[in-house]
Amino acid sequence: MHRSIRALAACALLTSLAACVVAPQPAPAPRPNPQQIADQRLHQVDGRIDNLGRRIDARVNEGYYPPPQGAALHHRLDVIRQEAHDMAAQHGGGISGDEQRVLNQELDNAAHAIGE
Repeated sequence: MHRSIRALAACALLTSLAACVVAPQPAPAPRPNPQQIADQRLHQVDGRIDNLGRRIDARVNEGYYPPPQGAALHHRLDVIRQEAHDMAAQHGGGISGDEQRVLNQELDNAAHAIGE
């Protein structure tokens, strides 16, 4: 009986030591906040509109087309920006992936008209 108590105590000691040796598992990476992703999408669309606006200004300054045509292209970009911000207002400040895809298609068409 005395031996069995010692054996149980030894097993308990070995088990607790074995638990100390096992390396802890790393914590999973935090998931990105969906609202932040939606905000980043809107920011990307705005950035693309800004770049296209600068491209229009450069083309007008270089004489590729007259200022009235440049103004019409700027108006087109302004309409797309307003659409983006209207979409964002419906979702608390950002846009969905599908909305970004639609806006990028419109910007592709505008870029083609600008002459990229």
